[in-house]
Amino acid sequence: MSHKLKIAGWVAIGAVAGALTTVQLQATAQRALAPLPLEELQQLAAVFGMVKSDYVEPVDEKKLISEAISGMVASLDPHSQYFDKKSFKEFREGTSGRFVGVGIEITMEDGLVKVVSPIEDSPAFRAGLKTGDLITKIDDTMVKGLSINDAVKLMRGEPRTKVLLTIFRKDENRTFPVTITREEIKTQSVKSRVVEPGYAWVRVSQFQERTIEDFARKMEDIYKADPNLKGMVLDLRNDPGGLLDAAVALSAAFLPENVTVVSTNGQLEDSKFIYKSIPQHYLRRGGADPIKRLTDNTQGALKRVPLVVLVNEGSASASEIVAGALQDHKRAKVLGSQTFGKGSVQTVRPLGPDTGLKLTTARYYTPSGNSIQAKGIVPDVMVDETEEGNVFAALRTREADLQKHLNNGTEAAKGDAAMTDAERAAAQQRDEAREAARKRLEEEARKNPNQRLVPEFGTEKDFQLQQALNQLKGRPVLVSKTLSVREEEKKEN
Repeated sequence: MSHKLKIAGWVAIGAVAGALTTVQLQATAQRALAPLPLEELQQLAAVFGMVKSDYVEPVDEKKLISEAISGMVASLDPHSQYFDKKSFKEFREGTSGRFVGVGIEITMEDGLVKVVSPIEDSPAFRAGLKTGDLITKIDDTMVKGLSINDAVKLMRGEPRTKVLLTIFRKDENRTFPVTITREEIKTQSVKSRVVEPGYAWVRVSQFQERTIEDFARKMEDIYKADPNLKGMVLDLRNDPGGLLDAAVALSAAFLPENVTVVSTNGQLEDSKFIYKSIPQHYLRRGGADPIKRLTDNTQGALKRVPLVVLVNEGSASASEIVAGALQDHKRAKVLGSQTFGKGSVQTVRPLGPDTGLKLTTARYYTPSGNSIQAKGIVPDVMVDETEEGNVFAALRTREADLQKHLNNGTEAAKGDAAMTDAERAAAQQRDEAREAARKRLEEEARKNPNQRLVPEFGTEKDFQLQQALNQLKGRPVLVSKTLSVREEEKKEN
């Protein structure tokens, strides 16, 4: 791997559906700048001066400049972003898989924070919080009306500080307070188990620094429990992406050595690179290779075991890289629904010790040379979420739905031509279907407040997992009668 391509070191989760992001860890070398548009810069300076002197009340100069930079970068595409001090810290926490908090996976239910699962050995776990607990109050703030992000921010903080959570436990019909001391939490992005003799399920929820080490350890445990696996399901549903090197490493665990996993291409010479299934392309800091250890400990079985990959509209970025690589090399069958379609690369460059710029610098391509930008990975077999059909698919936003998204980079997409009437009508139909689905789900939730509309991933009631097992066993698979391939669309000018 060319050492000048340090920008390809990391890939971080984006705000929309998990954005593929490369991070430059060392200071960026000064590049020759194109001539600056002096007249426009003078206008910018003039506007800044007028706002500062004439606005109805005094303005914070630093905030004004920060907002100007944010607006400039946000106008480019949905994934370019300026990081101020706070957002840069949150960004780094997201890629490391570590944060300071109480240690719970959460969702929202009826306007309250619902505990999906306490993270093992976290403060919340030790305090006795349980799956299904509802958080009604965080310190003195009522949760009702808060967004999930606002609730998360209130529960996070500095190590060794305390937060008071008010809990409503449905099955005991009681409300009680719990004081929890915050500490650094190390999230687990890999789950696995032998679902039945001879068949294993491994879920990667996002690609973080510790994902590959966790994956290797989980697979070693799986093969100790059942050394003669007949098949495996790799579950990438709702995986928003993450670190590029982790995606390359996970692909390398299943692929032959030295085959192409993904390639990138952009204006800069540094952005043109082919990543292969070799340690030099996924070991950022050198050291021991967990993939080689795993291969040795399983006698190479992981590279031969029959494999099915599960994906859906929430599978984005790094998870699409893995699915695309395994599909193109015919190493696995891909089941589920068409993925998110996040096929662009963002380079993150520090602007100082506490701020940075995430800028789209390239598109990435599957081994066969296909760009999935604004299209996604199309499964080999389309399978619905449940036996009754797709519950949440209509509600999920994909890359092609985002304003100012990049086109696919193909000849047909060049020029950013305006939508045709048919394309505009199709987009309107999707908006109407999304609103109808939202209302239907709200009504179902009111009728059955304690019932999951889609079973938990990895359980015996997981319809798509059962179809994946049927695929591995050579049994009939219940193929969707409603899902269809959604092609890339032109953008409105």
